[in-house]
Amino acid sequence: MVLALEHQWIWDSWYAHDGDKWHVFFLKADKSLINPELRHFNVTQGHAVSDDLINWEHLGTCLVPADSPAWDDFTTWTGSVVRDDAGHWHLFYTGTSKADEGLYQRVGHATSDDLHNWVRVGDGLCLDLTGPAAAAYEANHAKGFWHDRAMRDPWVMRDPDGDGWLMYFTARAPGIAEPNAGGAIGFATSDDLMTWTLQPPVFVGGFGQMEVPQVFQVADRWYCLFCTAAEHFSQAQAIATPGGAVTGNHYLMADSPRGPWVIADGPFLDGALPCRRYAARIVETGAGLRIMGFADRNAEGHFQGVILNPDPVEVLDDGRLVVRPDTKAAE
Repeated sequence: MVLALEHQWIWDSWYAHDGDKWHVFFLKADKSLINPELRHFNVTQGHAVSDDLINWEHLGTCLVPADSPAWDDFTTWTGSVVRDDAGHWHLFYTGTSKADEGLYQRVGHATSDDLHNWVRVGDGLCLDLTGPAAAAYEANHAKGFWHDRAMRDPWVMRDPDGDGWLMYFTARAPGIAEPNAGGAIGFATSDDLMTWTLQPPVFVGGFGQMEVPQVFQVADRWYCLFCTAAEHFSQAQAIATPGGAVTGNHYLMADSPRGPWVIADGPFLDGALPCRRYAARIVETGAGLRIMGFADRNAEGHFQGVILNPDPVEVLDDGRLVVRPDTKAAE
């Protein structure tokens, strides 16, 4: 069975395992809006648990926008969850404000001891496109050139080369003539999860936006999963992609989490027109890698808003990833 709510749409999701159960956190909005395109600015975060990534128990809402005025009083969008050495959980999320009409995105931070009741650290704001490295980003809204000031979807993980932490996020680089060639994977570092230093992007190009990045390692290779839409392929990338531009999930490859990163050769990992699955995550289970994401459009183009059952992901000898649809789980 898929993860579905009777009265709400579900879209972007992220996962954590507490040693016993899987926890999924997701964006949700009421179907009473009628038009699913209105969901983005009428959003809260939901929480569910599972033993097998298939059968879920919905626990309800776990984070909502702050009371106004605040930097995140409009939306609390996609993020990630990690556990520190003391066993405390940390949520990093995207926020926007009503004062900015939701056009400027920033990264927030909240903590929890039970993975459901989250408390913002201070006012919640932990990272913005400011400081010396901000010149490497489209730090101000390029009105008429791109639809927002992108800084969202933080993915936080331990630094495998040290004692600190790494953050990746959706961003854009400045001064690139083709809008669809300016997408970037932003980067920041921290010693303690509390104080973050903005660094230059670890990757730029190929797409106008590279949403919901997730960095992970398999053997000696590093991968950065991301999602994008057919209309956000650069001209060069659309030509280079077998079958042309699609909407869905693809990935970068590198020998180090700091790069250099390259767009994986070969077919797009998990895409279609209309899009079948978006904002995917790849999780490691006892049975291997599994890809999770929300069902976007059906054959008639109608938004579905449920999280699909996991599909296996195979790593080929050359390091490329392949999704093997689990026809048995779909039955």
